[in-house]
Amino acid sequence: MAECGASGGGSSGDSLDKSITLPPDGIFRNLENAKRFAIDIGGSLTKLAYYSTVQHKVAKVRSFDHSGTDTEQDHESPYEVSVQEEVSARLHFVKFENAYMEACLDFIRDHLVNTETKVIPATGGGAYKFKDLIEQKLRLRVDKEDVMTCLIKGCNFVLKNIPHEAFVCQKDSDPEFRFQTNHPNIFPYLLVNIGSGVSIVKVETEDKFEWVGGSSIGGGTFWGLGALLTKTKKFDELLHLASRGQHANVDMLVQDIYGGAHQTLGLSGNLIASSFGKSATADREFSQEDMAKSLLHMISNDIGQLACLYARLHRLDRVYFGGFFIRGHPVTMRTITYSINFFSKGEVQALFLRHEGYLGAIGAFLKGAEQDNPDQYSWGENYAGSSGLMSSAPELGPTPRARSGTFDLLEMDRLERPLVNLPLLLDPSSYVPDTVDLTDDALARKYWLSCFEEALDGVVKRAVASQPGSADAAERAEKFRQKYWAKLQALRHQPFAYGTLTVRSLLDTREHCLNEFNFPDPYSKVKQRENGVALRCFPRVVRALDALGWAERQLALAEGLLAGNVFDWGAKAVSEVLECDPQFGFEEAKRKLEGRPWLVDCYDTWLQRLQGAPHKCALIFADNSGVDVILGVFPFVRELLSRGTEVILACNSGPALNDVTYSEALIVAERIAAMDPTIHSALREERLLLTQTGSSSPCLDLSRLDKGLAVLVRERGTDLVVIEGMGRAVHTNYYAALRCECLKLAVVKNSWLAERLGGRLFSVIFKYEVPAE
Repeated sequence: MAECGASGGGSSGDSLDKSITLPPDGIFRNLENAKRFAIDIGGSLTKLAYYSTVQHKVAKVRSFDHSGTDTEQDHESPYEVSVQEEVSARLHFVKFENAYMEACLDFIRDHLVNTETKVIPATGGGAYKFKDLIEQKLRLRVDKEDVMTCLIKGCNFVLKNIPHEAFVCQKDSDPEFRFQTNHPNIFPYLLVNIGSGVSIVKVETEDKFEWVGGSSIGGGTFWGLGALLTKTKKFDELLHLASRGQHANVDMLVQDIYGGAHQTLGLSGNLIASSFGKSATADREFSQEDMAKSLLHMISNDIGQLACLYARLHRLDRVYFGGFFIRGHPVTMRTITYSINFFSKGEVQALFLRHEGYLGAIGAFLKGAEQDNPDQYSWGENYAGSSGLMSSAPELGPTPRARSGTFDLLEMDRLERPLVNLPLLLDPSSYVPDTVDLTDDALARKYWLSCFEEALDGVVKRAVASQPGSADAAERAEKFRQKYWAKLQALRHQPFAYGTLTVRSLLDTREHCLNEFNFPDPYSKVKQRENGVALRCFPRVVRALDALGWAERQLALAEGLLAGNVFDWGAKAVSEVLECDPQFGFEEAKRKLEGRPWLVDCYDTWLQRLQGAPHKCALIFADNSGVDVILGVFPFVRELLSRGTEVILACNSGPALNDVTYSEALIVAERIAAMDPTIHSALREERLLLTQTGSSSPCLDLSRLDKGLAVLVRERGTDLVVIEGMGRAVHTNYYAALRCECLKLAVVKNSWLAERLGGRLFSVIFKYEVPAE
């Protein structure tokens, strides 16, 4: 059925005619490199999808050639760093009102008709209505795609690629929205698309789905009857009226019929017995607000009951709602949720989608771009170029709806390789990477948002310093500051804008914004220097370890891992020390650590385990460059190898803060191998394997890891996982449950967090976990 012709962007004071003159970093970005496009035209909203290539800078490392007779080579950096241009793929989705259709088509003609698109994939009712106009304006043929096929393709795509796409709406809770983590298997589910009418589709697999029912009573009914009752012609105004109304003034409730006796029936007195029931007998006028609220409840309850019945009929427990009747409107979502819960007795879950308005456009694009195999890749939302989910609740004031006036944006970046679950997760469907939900924890949210605001000057300074030869570095850094600052302010008002708000999402958003303004690796020079210094210390550290007895060496190795983890430029307490005292080193870091017993101290149990049989294969997620990976992790790796344990060392695919990247780790391992026979033979015999995580984040999501890493873990029979660092083992994965033994190691370098955990600055987390039999 046709999409509800609802106005989708708040006030329509902005017009396309104004916005199409915006520069490429405005609404329509990267147009000069657009390759193909598709459109989804509903009753009053058009969604434009286009694929473009994006040129951005990346920091590359390359090992020096030491084949000459340079006697000073021991004092050189271990590698050289260069900044190069690289091309990646990005999907753009822009939404605007049909009132600007002709101006939009002129814009597409001027900017997109010279792309590879020769036949325009189009879906929605407007694909028929505007077909002649589009073909006349653009001189390209329109290929009308099946609406339902596009919706399902789009829905599958966002559920697979955007971790916090789906959410439940909980009335009277704070926050009202709770987001679902990526489920490893999204099928089967029921999709209820509420447009002018309602379509209900059972989705069983990627390509197998069937329309199972629907109703003519949908968004168009609400709009049409609302216009008759209130004389209000605009959909948004009707919703606004409804949000201020009291439906009980119009609806007949159970308590109106039974009085106090409703309790003996086991019914709530506030239950609606008859929508508009009081209007037949009351001798008075009803307010527009009350009638609109009653109508919204009536339509939403009816849709919720219908969806519940179909879900029960087909034995499904998840129902996703889409279509622009929803549009993030709290009252609508609350009513549908209540209806589903009531009629299913809590056995069916109502889920809403952050990007439900783009499902058709995404599906149409995927249909038209099959030669590029877009579904063979993993994609990630680009926070720097996307509008957030904004509530239209009037009590939040006009600001949340103002975002870009008529326009709304979604951008997704193609990742180099597919991302999958770590095979060792105990229960992938219940895995939650993040330790603290800042959407839920107001005190923590206030602290961390302030923390990131206060750190902004330092990040700007570091970004400029990383590109001393660039004339416009300061100007770009200032633009980064403004953009990230604006994101932080938006998150203060709407913490759920991009899904569950966490320390990880704040860090990732900052990385996205840095990349947006061509600061690919602000810490590249710092890492280069620190890796060089640590490599020169490696032989001395190893000799000292080898001189110890077995038990003393195990403790020294553990303390070395922890001391190395102190070197984290992302922590304010550490960065201040490193800025003021460049001589601060490994031994100084050891003295910073708290003495045993540590804050979380499972060391004795770990030592007892080491007295048993060696592990078959250990997977180690490394954290920082320099002292951390070279003097902390590699000696620990060396000990495991000596015990007969194979090791997979996993490092970030791309840069984040001073975290060691895969390409840096390869060179570091090569230099260590030249000094150490154990590492040398293990690399040669492939008992030590370096691999990339697929991530460019200071944190770690074990549900989105490089497929090659997952394959290695399975092939090698990994039975120990070591997760190191505050971002990977405290901010994320502190409560992650695995099917094998796990070491979680970190030094807490944030006073506020240490206090929350019951410790103090530089407290130690040494958490050893064994899965239950």
